[in-house]
This record gives sequence, C-alpha cells and structure tokens, in this order.
Amino acid sequence: MISSKEAAEWGSAIMVFASGAMAGHYASLGMTPVQWAGAAAAVLGSVTVAVVIRIWPAKAPAGNPSRRD
Repeated sequence: MISSKEAAEWGSAIMVFASGAMAGHYASLGMTPVQWAGAAAAVLGSVTVAVVIRIWPAKAPAGNPSRRD
C-alpha cells in the first residue's frame, strides 16, 4: 500500500516533470519575456515544492515525550 508521503513525493515529481515539459513545449513555439518569466516561476515553484516535501521533518511521536532528568 502506498503511504501518503510516497504519494506526495511521486505527485511532486510528476508536477516538476509536467511544468518543465509544458514550459519547454511552449518555449519551442515562441514566448514573450513575460511568458518566459511565468514559465520559470512555475518550474522553480514546482521544484521548491518537491524539495520541501522531501526534506520536511517527520512529526515526533506524541505518545512518548522525551524528558531530561
């Protein structure tokens, strides 16, 4: 069974691929500088989401708090 973390990782990877592919496709057709900026923002945003999903710290278990004595 796929966990929610694995689904998020795969989903973010697909988002990076899709935004990069669409930006490349429309770049080959010709884009204005404003469209280039939007495409770059979309690709960088999707890469940022993918990185954050992979490095975000896991939640600490709630049942066993650690104490210093």
